[in-house]
Amino acid sequence: MAAAGVLAGRDQRDRPRLAITMDDPNIVETPLLSAEERNQRILDALRNHRSLKAALFVCGQRINNDRGRAIVRAWDTAGHTIGNHSYSHLYYNSGKTDFETYSRDFLQGEAVISELPRFTRIFRFPFLKEGEIREKRDRMRSFLANRGYAVGHVSVDTSDWYVSQRLEARLKKDSRAATAAYRDYYIDHILGRLNYYNDLAEKISGRQVSHVLLTHHNLLNALFLSDLLKAIEGKGWSLIDAAEAFKDPIYRSAPDIVPAGESIVWALAKESGRFNAVLRYPGEDGEYEKAKMDALGL
Repeated sequence: MAAAGVLAGRDQRDRPRLAITMDDPNIVETPLLSAEERNQRILDALRNHRSLKAALFVCGQRINNDRGRAIVRAWDTAGHTIGNHSYSHLYYNSGKTDFETYSRDFLQGEAVISELPRFTRIFRFPFLKEGEIREKRDRMRSFLANRGYAVGHVSVDTSDWYVSQRLEARLKKDSRAATAAYRDYYIDHILGRLNYYNDLAEKISGRQVSHVLLTHHNLLNALFLSDLLKAIEGKGWSLIDAAEAFKDPIYRSAPDIVPAGESIVWALAKESGRFNAVLRYPGEDGEYEKAKMDALGL
């Protein structure tokens, strides 16, 4: 694993590269900020950070009204990539969700965003789950290819959604509760996952890939995305636009594993059979953060 000091000391051209992607814009009410305020805070953080362009993956049912569509249009107007994240956020690695149901839901999600100028034919599987059996996995891969879609893989999976859930629960109990410890935990969590997946990516590919980070459109990022971006750069990473990162050939990989999904780095490592000692399943989840956050009183 590369030490932070080593990364920070690298020449700019040799530094690991990272793009920001964000899933699930929504109009759910949270403490402190309205949906519109959360959205603006996130967009401001990206704009103020040298106009960094992210990719927003939209789950149609969560924004399929006037308020929700306005939130997504703000991203489109700001020049960010808009991708499909289905309509209903179905879990594909389940016998209850067949290909026919899943593909119809995909098309319903596409219809909500397809008229936006920045709409791009890129699909992110909900929960990063791509099929628990080969038949479902391969049918969806063929379906996407026939419609001219790429898969919106992540290389760095995270549990930011879980940290945000814990923060929101605390603030619902006490609207004046301190939030700095959640910020610090979040930043440490992301930096740790960056180091882990970057190390794994270098081992499986023999090179420095352009990484794609998974985050979610939530209160945590509305409050602390700006701090996170500064911390990432402070550890020697270069932040790049999402459209640039997705040009890396690693995102055109189709690992032959089942159940399929997780981070593309995780999936390629699993396919190789050489890293089972350091791979957990699922790659990331709230269960891995619960004990640590409990111990910190968060």
